[in-house]
Formats: sequence, C-alpha cells, structure tokens
Amino acid sequence: MLFLAKVGAIAVLVWFYLSAQKQNQPPVKWAIIGLIGYWLTWWLVKLSVMGALPSSLTRTAVMGFIVMQIPALCALLASYFIRQKLVHDVAVPPDSTLE
Repeated sequence: MLFLAKVGAIAVLVWFYLSAQKQNQPPVKWAIIGLIGYWLTWWLVKLSVMGALPSSLTRTAVMGFIVMQIPALCALLASYFIRQKLVHDVAVPPDSTLE
C-alpha cells in the first residue's frame, strides 16, 4: 500500500526540481525541501490521524485501501503549500518593504 506514497514522493521530487529550474533557483535544494516536507507530513498524519481512526473503517479491502491513502493525500496538499511559499519568496524581493 505504500506504493502510491512512494510514487507521490517521486512526483513531488520532480515537481519541485522543475519548479526551481523555472524560477532560476537551486533545483536540488528545492527538491530536498519538497521531499522532506512530503515525508514529514506523511509520517505525522500516519502516526496521529491513522492511529486515531477506528478499525471499523477498514473492514473491507477497498475501504482499507482508501483510508491508507489519507497520509499521502495530506502530504501532497502540504507539498503544494510548501511550493507556493517557495515560489512566493522568489517573486517578492527580500529588500522590499510591504506597506
């Protein structure tokens, strides 16, 4: 069941790498940031939310498969927001003052 989580991690890695190239930023640094954010979120959701869910949610194989994808979906959502923050930081010059 972790296959989709691994595919998601590879997709995030490639997505951040290509995004950094478009922004003329260090692509390896962005890829590492994206991957760390993805895996941290995945583990936090798996340990906290998945442990709190009742076992009755996973009675059938299909429902069990769907419930096991919750950490990967949360990690993808967190990766989206991390990427948005990185892109925003590039777009705003550090010397500008917001008034």
